[in-house]
Amino acid sequence: MNASATHIARDASNSAALQLLARLGFAVNGLLHILIGFLAITVAVGAGSGSADQTGALSQLASNPGGVFLLWTVVVGMFALGLWLVVSAFIVHDDPKRKWGRRLANIAKAIVYFAIGATALTFAQGGSSSSAGSTQSASSSLLSSPGGAILLFLAGVAVLGVAGYFIYKGAAQKFRSDLSVPGGTAGRAVVMLGVVGYIAKGVALGVVAILVGVAALTRDASKSTGLDGAIKALAALPYGTIALILIALGLIAYGAYCFVRARRARL
Repeated sequence: MNASATHIARDASNSAALQLLARLGFAVNGLLHILIGFLAITVAVGAGSGSADQTGALSQLASNPGGVFLLWTVVVGMFALGLWLVVSAFIVHDDPKRKWGRRLANIAKAIVYFAIGATALTFAQGGSSSSAGSTQSASSSLLSSPGGAILLFLAGVAVLGVAGYFIYKGAAQKFRSDLSVPGGTAGRAVVMLGVVGYIAKGVALGVVAILVGVAALTRDASKSTGLDGAIKALAALPYGTIALILIALGLIAYGAYCFVRARRARL
């Protein structure tokens, strides 16, 4: 990567405005995870009828007074956070063997945030969307193409790898390098939120990965339903209600951690 591109990226990354918007992105990401956690609890106790995923959380925002303002805040925050990750990918300082891995990870996360921002934009403009439906549609398209079942299975393996990384990052407290951890009781609380939150999100993504793998092996796209399907599949298992409530509380903890990161992130 040439020096001028790196210099431009570094200047952009150091922009106070972009950093402020990236922090906003962490905060709205926290809000969405807290809402998803509460939606998962309603599913666990049999009181939920909507989607327990990002689209369900955005739908909840849209249905409340002032929801349109919050939705536009999510749009700005998600796109800003995605942009900051793309810019940061150009200025990664690491061992050459690990540098490109970190760059690809940043870009992959940016794509996820851009997708959430685009979905929030749809809701902010008065439309609606379904993550589960989109996941099923994408899976169906893959399964109908030559070699699509293999590609879908590999996608499931990739998601499982991401899930494992989240669990590892939480258990090993690797997230501590992402923010300035305060001292004393507050610091211990932040670390606990991070540990519980990352592990819970990893477990939830692991169930998503298993459903994708089952869809690939059975060639049944209806089994690939994203986070909402994973949560509802957990609820249907023996002792699934207890497991789902624990995961939901973990997602709420992850959301609270994201709010802390919005304030104390190392950008």
